[in-house]
Amino acid sequence: MGSAVITARAAATFDPVGRSVATARAFVRDTLQGWGHSELVDDAVVLTSELVTNAVVHAGTQADVLCLRTEDGIRVEVGDRYPEREVPLQGTGMNLGGPDREGGRGLLLCAALASKWGVEYTPTLKQVWFQLDLPQRPVGTRVAGPVLPDGLLPVADGRIRVAVVQIDRTGAIASWNEDAEDLFGYAAEQVTGKPLTDFTAWPQTPGIGTGIAEALQMSRWEGSYGIQGKDGRVIPVYASHLRVRDNEGEPSTICLLVRDVDRAVLQTPQRQPSVDSPSGTSGDGRATDPFEVFIGSPAPDDLDGLLQRTVERARDMLDADSAFLLLATDDETELEVRATTGLPSARQRFARVPVEAGTGRYGSARMPAVHEDLTAVPGAVPLLNGTGMRSVVTVPLKVEGRLTGSLGVAAEASGRYTNEEALRLQFAADRIALAVESARLGELERLRRGSLSFLVEASDLLAGTLDRDQTLALMAQMTVPTLATWCAVYTIADQASDPYLSYVLHEDEERIDGLKALLARISPPDPVPTPGARIWNAPSEAAHQAALRTSMRSLGLSSTPHLTSGIGTTLATAAAVGGETVVLPLVARNRVIGMLTLGKPTDDHFRQEILELAEDLSRRAALALDNARLYSERMAISQSLQRSLLPPELPHVPNVEVEVIYRAAGEGNEVGGDFYDLFPIRDGAYGFAIGDVCGTGPQAAAVTGLARHALRLLAREGFGGPAVLERLNAAILDEGERSRFLTLLYGELWPQEDGSSILKIVCAGHPLPLRLRQDGTVTPAAEPQPLLGVMDDLELYEETITLDPGDVLLCVTDGITERREGTRMLGDDGLAEVLSGCTGLTAGAVAARVLRAVERFAAEPASDDMAILVMRVPEPLQQ
Repeated sequence: MGSAVITARAAATFDPVGRSVATARAFVRDTLQGWGHSELVDDAVVLTSELVTNAVVHAGTQADVLCLRTEDGIRVEVGDRYPEREVPLQGTGMNLGGPDREGGRGLLLCAALASKWGVEYTPTLKQVWFQLDLPQRPVGTRVAGPVLPDGLLPVADGRIRVAVVQIDRTGAIASWNEDAEDLFGYAAEQVTGKPLTDFTAWPQTPGIGTGIAEALQMSRWEGSYGIQGKDGRVIPVYASHLRVRDNEGEPSTICLLVRDVDRAVLQTPQRQPSVDSPSGTSGDGRATDPFEVFIGSPAPDDLDGLLQRTVERARDMLDADSAFLLLATDDETELEVRATTGLPSARQRFARVPVEAGTGRYGSARMPAVHEDLTAVPGAVPLLNGTGMRSVVTVPLKVEGRLTGSLGVAAEASGRYTNEEALRLQFAADRIALAVESARLGELERLRRGSLSFLVEASDLLAGTLDRDQTLALMAQMTVPTLATWCAVYTIADQASDPYLSYVLHEDEERIDGLKALLARISPPDPVPTPGARIWNAPSEAAHQAALRTSMRSLGLSSTPHLTSGIGTTLATAAAVGGETVVLPLVARNRVIGMLTLGKPTDDHFRQEILELAEDLSRRAALALDNARLYSERMAISQSLQRSLLPPELPHVPNVEVEVIYRAAGEGNEVGGDFYDLFPIRDGAYGFAIGDVCGTGPQAAAVTGLARHALRLLAREGFGGPAVLERLNAAILDEGERSRFLTLLYGELWPQEDGSSILKIVCAGHPLPLRLRQDGTVTPAAEPQPLLGVMDDLELYEETITLDPGDVLLCVTDGITERREGTRMLGDDGLAEVLSGCTGLTAGAVAARVLRAVERFAAEPASDDMAILVMRVPEPLQQ
């Protein structure tokens, strides 16, 4: 570029694939817009597109794009890795190609559009470059407007504060100027490094509009949102975002913020002809689109932006103090507030008013209406009640004769509008009605898609749990903040019970305790089974009264002494629940099992589509909650029955330590096919048993109950071990098809005066008991015999052993010995090795060490019941 001074540069490399062309166009467009050269963007993008296409499509190599900025213009260089292809040079008389040829058009366009262009070669690179000079314009002038009388200038406070906030590539605040501190109350060190989303109030309607995260990624963005101040209030702001990057290529976003009432400081002025021009032509004689004339070009691509632009243009067109736009519901019986300007608190967005507000033509939104003085007809325009507006003109928005909405402007002075202004506003409404309806239908389609995805995800989450408390938490978390600012779930145990406040959630966790306390003080909503949402005013009224009483006490106007430290919490709670509150019944199996309560903050309302979505969610949530209730009841019954199969507390056996560990396999099972028991038979004698019924779960538990109770009864009748097991075998076989075979170790224990213990044992098909002596040797303590429940005639015998002081007897079920990890199994030998290291340990320590070894043997959870019974004869105490 000769001696020109380069003031900025940007470079990127694009792979040899077709999509790289679009990426390169976006790169050049964003770079030039970031440099403030939007007037050169179109030509630069066209030239870049052709040259990158030649590189990545025709040459099949990477494309290196370099943008350079000087004081006089910009230069773009596109290089590829295919230098052997010849390129005709300027002034050689060679044909650059024709418009209809696929090759050579990039150079033809360079010759036509660029101030300068050329081709440079290196041994490994071919580079085509072009230069675009800046157009001549007055120094310092970017946009200018006409000279206006002082009375027509935008109104702003005497001291305008412009907050400058820089956001880094992660969305965190990198810088925060003094005006930002004054506007929002936070010092720079309090917000630096925190995400901007922590302080923004952005619409959360699913599937609708652009979020703050997306807005921060755009090269330019301009619009309104809210910033939550340090005092908790949301401050409406008008913002202008510009995405830039530093010399090292690190991107960030510069945000200029002013209060929404001062938006004229930042808002880009419209450059289209006045809407009052009847010619339908622009200043240079070209035909103009009526819609673009009114809205301005480019038109917002989302419904909220389009409606907001509409009310602002309508207000400016009639020099009004405020304007509003309402959209009709599908049945055309109500109008929903969708956009306002100049009205306090966004004037209850999504609030609904009837289409037919009164008798006569002026009471219907279907006809244009002019009210010279609203004080003479109170309530004629419900939206303006209490706003100070006196004169108003409203006109309908119609598409093919069908009412789709209503547009109105209002002024604080009376008598401002006549039929002439009504005709002008109606003319503008007719221009935009079709575009608004098209955008509304597009929004509804996106909302329906978002709602469908939301309901599918909600159904999956609700179906994934049968825990009642988790179901309640999921219900609340799915509604806040997607559908509402806060929610409360009431449950009803049975038809004779009153609703009970079971769960409360607010999008601001600091508000939950205050909200819960407020709802606990008021009566719950009536459990009406009628489907659909109904308004519930009790929370907002109670919060208002509590705030009023607290404020009076703080000012010393109340005779009731009370601490005023909670005034902040009380006022914050009142603001949190001051908007619309609705109740949806939770109906499952033709019974009201609870209510889902959704709420909005002060002056906020629910839109109809959100209520319909909430109704769909409530039906799914009610069924999930009832399923969780039924599951909990059945689980409680099952566990109660299972616990009845477990023996009561183990008796104290003189001079013998006893420890039992039991683990039933299967979720919710407290008892399975394994069982144990230890019980007194007669003076000085105790019976013990450990067994394993084939299978697990409730069916095996039934045989467990039969075996345990039969053992106790037969032993106490004086039968010996073999006789007890033979009679139990007959009882099992009598069960017929329900019978299951059973392995059982049964024995009788007699503690002796010399400190030893005598045991008589019968091992019917069960893993053999192991005896640990004081010297660390481990031996089986019985011989194997046939299991029970298979043969009619059994001949069993008992074996007698003596446990000396310090000896341990370990009895387990096969869930211990058959513990597997792949092809490995713990087995009898592995169990004996674990037991051999337990010399000198108490019975409890032996049982714990065995269980720990079994659990560590395999990573997977146990698939079989496990029982461990340890008996140890303690050594005599040394004198």
